[in-house]
Amino acid sequence: MSPILKLDAVSRVHGEGATEVHALRAVSFAAHPGELVAVMGPSGSGKSTLLTLAGGLDAPTSGTVSVEGADLATLGAKGRARMRRTSIGYVFQDFNLIPALSAAENVALPLELDGASGRTARKAARAALDEVGIGDLWQRFPDEMSGGQQQRIAIARAIVGERRLILADEPTGALDTETGEEILALLRARCDAGAAGVMVTHEARHAAWADRVVFLRDGVVVDESGTDPVETLLASGHPR
Repeated sequence: MSPILKLDAVSRVHGEGATEVHALRAVSFAAHPGELVAVMGPSGSGKSTLLTLAGGLDAPTSGTVSVEGADLATLGAKGRARMRRTSIGYVFQDFNLIPALSAAENVALPLELDGASGRTARKAARAALDEVGIGDLWQRFPDEMSGGQQQRIAIARAIVGERRLILADEPTGALDTETGEEILALLRARCDAGAAGVMVTHEARHAAWADRVVFLRDGVVVDESGTDPVETLLASGHPR
């Protein structure tokens, strides 16, 4: 089965000379349909860099990033933007919501930008908000909602429409334990339905929802497990 996301020998270097930082070093990585992959590692290990490259928000210094067989570098800025509106859902750590738009309008925006009618986009947005448990708050603005509710809006925006790749950077960071588990179950269900998911997390109990765990350190993949990921990570002495 062809992967939805593929990184082939990807490196990302920031700065140059004395300030040069190797965020990723020749990382090869793939996520397939139906698969949820957890990415773990200490701060500064390259986890968030991997996600920004996978979502076409940044470009690798070397190597290739492909989504559904398309090399993101060859698509140009407009092509990458279109892919983010249609195929890639991204849950940011800081939510990236637009304060002047309601919850439903924030979620509907990618669909409307891609040409969907306002009515169709809002209907899909309200369905996504129902799915994350805040359908009754669709008219509220982000600054009228708690951090956890804002996080749910961000997740609804990432799953609205037919997203084939869902990228989540600490998707349960602003949520209580029970709500976090509900969101992880939702991501798991989306992958079981055929999407590919990549989730950055510091929590071993969250990684337990994944089919596979990839562990990064200093921009390099140092471990990978697919059978009992949490047990393997803890047994090998990796931090949570």
